Amino acid sequence: MAALTGRIALVTGGGRGIGRAIALELARAGCDVALNYHQRKDDAQAAASAIEAAGRRCAAIQADVSRGADVAHLVREAESQIGSVDILVNNAGKIIIQSIDQMREEDWNEMIAVNLTSCFLMTQAVLPGMRARRWGRIINVTSVAAQTGSIIGAHYSAAKAGMIGLTRSYARVLAKEGITVNAIAPALVATEMVASNPVLKPEMIPMGRFGEVGEVSEVALLLATNGFITGQTINVNGGLYLG
Repeated sequence: MAALTGRIALVTGGGRGIGRAIALELARAGCDVALNYHQRKDDAQAAASAIEAAGRRCAAIQADVSRGADVAHLVREAESQIGSVDILVNNAGKIIIQSIDQMREEDWNEMIAVNLTSCFLMTQAVLPGMRARRWGRIINVTSVAAQTGSIIGAHYSAAKAGMIGLTRSYARVLAKEGITVNAIAPALVATEMVASNPVLKPEMIPMGRFGEVGEVSEVALLLATNGFITGQTINVNGGLYLG
């Protein structure tokens, strides 16, 4: 864990759920953390307080990471308040539950922008610094829906599958530059989003329970510390998809 002491992490959607758990895990491992949030400022500030209580610096920064101008602002603020980004966690995401008959062009565009374009924009923004220092970790939080398809959001599945393709492409290009790029694909983790959807049941998982956010954040920590894993999608799904 000493390898992460003093490293700077930026976690999008870091105010709650999986993003918050990853941010806290990295802080406990010695990282200072920039937390991005879109709307829920109170959640982000509470997460920031928890990180500071762990003895690390933290800045909570508002931005819509599906917009290039917001991304540029976010990275500038993170660098100004905390320092140059060593570890990027692309966790921000959204799902609209719709059948294919309900799906409109604007719904499709929103899902691609929030879940996939944001990943591209954030990665492009931090890469120059990582490449200059010849060290970086990029961790993309995708979903089991990318691998199995989804009956409640085909646009969401497509965007999350795109994240896996983007992960592999960046990993291949950056392998010799000290930068690893990996994805984590969780399934039905006990977050607010899962709890608020009555369609989702623990019985859907072969293990018979929802995952815990800590079970995802442990994998993120592994990927942040390991310099020889790249281009991989790590499945944290209780046996739902055996790829």
